[in-house]
Amino acid sequence: QVQLVESGGGLVQPGGSLRLSCAVSGIVFSVNAVAWFRQAPGKQRELVAVIGSGGGTNYSDSVKGRFTISRDNAKNAVWLQMNSLKVEDTAVYYCAADPWSSTVVAGTAAYWGKGTLVTVSS
Repeated sequence: QVQLVESGGGLVQPGGSLRLSCAVSGIVFSVNAVAWFRQAPGKQRELVAVIGSGGGTNYSDSVKGRFTISRDNAKNAVWLQMNSLKVEDTAVYYCAADPWSSTVVAGTAAYWGKGTLVTVSS
């Protein structure tokens, strides 16, 4: 059974930091691209960051320079380090995995977690 389990969300003040984790099981993790998406209340889901099986990364313009995605194939895990958080970063954050990077980026990945809530508020 494939499982993606996100953790690390919570309440943080503007300017603060959080580190999200995504633990993956049930697939050959090393050959999968993994992405973080987020969905704010009343808004469409958006791609935040993606990391390919080879370690290449891409970020949305809204988080570039503030967020860092990383992976450890030995631990079957992906992280999203979020710094200089803004109120507009408030959302449920999801990780998604698929053998094809293009599928992940398109938002049609085969495997999804249930999400973790990040709230940025003073």
